[in-house]
Amino acid sequence: MLNVSILDGYIDEPTCLGVPPYISPYPRYIAGAVWSYDKHAHVFYCTIDQIRSDRSLLKILSKSDLLIVIAGLSVPGKYFSGFPVSPNELVSLLGIINNPIKVLSGPGARYGFGLSGGKKARDTQVVEDVFDMIAEGDGEIVISELLSNNCDTEITNSFLCRTSPGDIKNFAVQGSQIVRQHPFFPDYLIAEMETYRGCPRSIVGGCSFCSEPSKGIPSFRAVEDILDEVGMLYTAGIRNFRVGNQPCIFSYMAKGADEQEFPKPNPAAIEKLFKGIRSKAPGLKTLHIDNANPGIIARYPKECKRIAKSIIKYHTPGDVAAFGVESVDPAVINHNNLKASPDEVLSAIKLLNNVGSKRGANGLPELLPGLNFVCGLKGETKNTFALNYDFLMQIYDSGLLVRRINLRQVIPIPGTMMFKFGIKNVKRHKTEFQRFKRKVRENIERPMLKKILPLGTILKNVFTEIHKGKLTFGRQIGSYPLLVGIPGVFTLHRFFDVKMIDYGYRSVTAIPFPLDINTAPRETLVALPGIGKKRATRILSNRPFRNKEQIIKSLDDPEIGRKLLDYINF
Repeated sequence: MLNVSILDGYIDEPTCLGVPPYISPYPRYIAGAVWSYDKHAHVFYCTIDQIRSDRSLLKILSKSDLLIVIAGLSVPGKYFSGFPVSPNELVSLLGIINNPIKVLSGPGARYGFGLSGGKKARDTQVVEDVFDMIAEGDGEIVISELLSNNCDTEITNSFLCRTSPGDIKNFAVQGSQIVRQHPFFPDYLIAEMETYRGCPRSIVGGCSFCSEPSKGIPSFRAVEDILDEVGMLYTAGIRNFRVGNQPCIFSYMAKGADEQEFPKPNPAAIEKLFKGIRSKAPGLKTLHIDNANPGIIARYPKECKRIAKSIIKYHTPGDVAAFGVESVDPAVINHNNLKASPDEVLSAIKLLNNVGSKRGANGLPELLPGLNFVCGLKGETKNTFALNYDFLMQIYDSGLLVRRINLRQVIPIPGTMMFKFGIKNVKRHKTEFQRFKRKVRENIERPMLKKILPLGTILKNVFTEIHKGKLTFGRQIGSYPLLVGIPGVFTLHRFFDVKMIDYGYRSVTAIPFPLDINTAPRETLVALPGIGKKRATRILSNRPFRNKEQIIKSLDDPEIGRKLLDYINF
């Protein structure tokens, strides 16, 4: 029996996320390629975090016939539930494993290893001695060919890629079962879904820093193929989906995508897709999106408004359309061939606010824009930071809502225009970047959170993930979930409804709602509005309470006692 191991070192690309709680298509397609070759093959899947916590798993990997590692960052990110593997870590962990044929796949194989924002990607040369093959093409296609060649790496073309989206149709379906082996399965795992690859703007070179244009013009997966995959994932137990693996969801099946930089959107195709997902996965808990091109939305407001309404009709609330703004400095836009002007970005923000700002059942607005800025690009000056800050203040002062502002430094990726330019401006403007970041957090992000989530708002289904001291941290499941700090030590890996009591710069503080006053930890009682340490001590000394009147009498201020009733039960 063929024995294959897949080690998920996590990936993060402009159009695809595979860091927990997300599972990317990479391991699913590769598992499908293996099972398409041999339906009886034993496929073992594990994540790099499982290896970190249990080194005995390396013994399982060492007994494989074939070990496939998926890894690589081509965009910088901050992670909460897992951290991508580094090339040095791969050398340390896998250098002692000799038996299996070892293959590196993913963006690390294709572009090298991005380590963090503001640093160039490291060449794959650092891991060449560890691997028998660096699959610079599409992992699932290379693995399929390798298996057909009896695992002979010498005669297998490591640059093989799909010739059409149909090449992965069976792989996507057959590999769906691998999700069952993910440590976050089933409750806290999100399946990242691919609708197409490539970028319409590749015909004009694309953005200077982005790897997606290297994949050529858009190659759309058929709606039916995507739905077949959704159906199999749902049958396997997946309840959380993100249609995020594409440069712009509004451009899916767009007309003229192989001829125009900004093709005309196809609302009917997107309606069919999202309606079909709901039909294939009727009991889903999360259905979100990711990337959206503000240049498309600004140019085709009528079509994009229809699309936004279709998404809202079938999705779950708290959704975010991530806009690649990068910069509003005209010089930077020109030097880097960016996708939208400030006026176009503002127009797109207004459209989504108009359609999606209504609060949904989980406590968050239905669909809001998120803004991505990239610093260190060619043409950037100190004035660039002032222009970007003024633009963000204009959004805030206009009363518009933005769910997320992501400020990052560029990773120059091989094959992009930015690779030759490098990190000159990152080094030159290090101080300005930090100052800009601080001002945005203090003056825009925190006040924006107060607008989006007024005090007393109830957030539904917050999944608790880690303890830090006497705090429990959790998030809702979905695109760019808000970090929620809960005072007190509560059970991990459980869902709580919580009620807002305070704000951080990019996070909020909330308490379980309704709170059981007779069992709540001291730290939670202290955090309740108007309570503090002394009144918390009174509550603790007078517990258990049998009715509301006893609570009010136990406190020195009856008015505070009555307000407390809004947060608790017995």
